[in-house]
Parts: sequence; C-alpha cells; structure tokens
Amino acid sequence: MKNVFHSIIFGFKEMLTWNTMKYALFTSFLVIALWSWIGYLVWDILISISSNILDFVPFSMVRDNGAWMLSTFLWLQAILITFALIFSFGGGLLLRNSSKEKYGSYSFIILLLSTLFWTTIWFLQGDYIYNQFLQLLTSLPFQTIEKGIAFLISFYIIYNAIIITMLFITSIFNEPLIIAVEKRHFKEEEIIKKHIFSSTKYTLKDIGIFLIISIILFPLLFVPILNIIIQISLWIFLIKNTISYDAISLVYNKINKEHIKEHRVAIWFISFVTALFNIVPILNIFASYFGEITMFHYFKSLKNQQQKDKK
Repeated sequence: MKNVFHSIIFGFKEMLTWNTMKYALFTSFLVIALWSWIGYLVWDILISISSNILDFVPFSMVRDNGAWMLSTFLWLQAILITFALIFSFGGGLLLRNSSKEKYGSYSFIILLLSTLFWTTIWFLQGDYIYNQFLQLLTSLPFQTIEKGIAFLISFYIIYNAIIITMLFITSIFNEPLIIAVEKRHFKEEEIIKKHIFSSTKYTLKDIGIFLIISIILFPLLFVPILNIIIQISLWIFLIKNTISYDAISLVYNKINKEHIKEHRVAIWFISFVTALFNIVPILNIFASYFGEITMFHYFKSLKNQQQKDKK
C-alpha cells in the first residue's frame, strides 16, 4: 500500500500544477456548457419524469429523503459560497502576488479547505440540520415537496451526465497530459504512446452498465446513508476500469488483465479516492484527471521497480 499512498500524494501534487489545471478547466467548461444547454432544452421533461417517479414513492420516504437531499444541497451551497466569498475579497491579492500556476494551486487548496470545514460542521451538526428540514417538509403540502425533490433529481441526472462525459473525454485525450507528466518525472524513460481508442471499448461498456444499474437501483437513492454508499460504489465501478486500463496501456503498451488481478486492491482504493472528488461540485471536474495521473504513476513506479530488481 506504500506505493498506493505515494501515488495518491503524487496525484494531488500534479492536480495543483497549471499544466493539469488548464486541461481540467478547459474540458470542464465545454462539458458543463454542453450539458447546461441540453438540460435547458429537456428540463421540463426531466421534471415531469422525476415527478412521475415520486408518485410511486410513499410520502414518508419522500419527506425523509427530501430532508437529507436538502441538507446535502445546503452543504454544497455553503462550500461554494465560502469559496466565492474568499475569492471575492482575496482573489485579487492572490492574483497580484502569485504566478499563474500558484494561483491555480491556491484556488484548489481553498476549495478543499472549504470542503473540509463544512464537512466537519455537518459531521457535528448534521442530525440537527436534517431534523430542521424534516420539520419543514412535514408542514408543507405534498405537491410542493414533490416539485422541490423533482428539481433535485433532475439536477442529479445532469450532474452524473457531466461526470460520465468528463471521464470519457479524459480517457480519449489523456495522452498529452500523461506525456507531460512523464517528461517531468520520468525523463530517462521512453514515452509509450497508446492508440487513442485502445481502452475506449471498456469505457463505453462500463458507462452502459453504470446507466443500467443506476436505473435499477434508483429507488434505493431514497434511503438515507444507503444512497451515499450506492452512489460512491457506482462511481467507483464507472471509474476503475477506465483509469486502470488507460494507465496499463500507457505503461506497458498493451492491456494485460493479469496486472488488473494482481493489483486489484490498489486499483479499487485509487478509484475510491477518485470517486470522492465527484461528491463536491467544482472538485468533480478534477476527478478523472486525478484518477488517470494517480493510476499511471502507480503502474509506472511498479514497472521501474521491477526493472531495477532485474538488474
């Protein structure tokens, strides 16, 4: 596990470099713009579908899960507002006194600290906040609650669409980023270039399975706590094959499933850490890049160690 933790730290450090951030920011801007436009076109349809689904869910379950969803939504808003306020007052100062690369790093660190701060608050006071929302929803008409939760479900669908698209695009066009990382940290090594679609079939397959399982397990998303476990598990499944196959094809020039079996614990753990990025908006745009870089470093370090041992 030592190599795993070292690779995760390496991945975090690389996320703070401007070279990585420019890829993530440019890609995410295009993807978010695309899905915002699509969401605008089909929003009424999504709301209608979500409302029809809620008609089959008992009111008590809708109310309880609605309180949890509102609590989570407030947590996300608190993080984003804190991040925005800090930059409103301190962003100009940081920009004047920092290089472009350090400015991007400070942005990421501030967002991460905002997340940790409000996560601690919710950990300590989460039950109280949940109960307050539960009391509020108990006093509201069912139709009002239904419309509010339908809005959150529609947002959830668009949010997952953004995550899937980011993963797909990162997987296809990850080579320039990985080559830049390799040149900086493995200068003596020969750079292996993969075929652009070497692992795409696995990514498409996993996306299809992810969508099918998400639909089947959708009713369980109305069960507090269990819904978090299910969602993170689904994201791990979506991520793990793509980032591991991409890394192996870049390091070994072919996808060897023996490496997958031998290092499955490391792959699952790195995928778990990557999936956690998706919990927080803005941080989620870095998830696929963090996963690709971390997994690449893990297998590259293993290969280098194996070569040293042979000598």
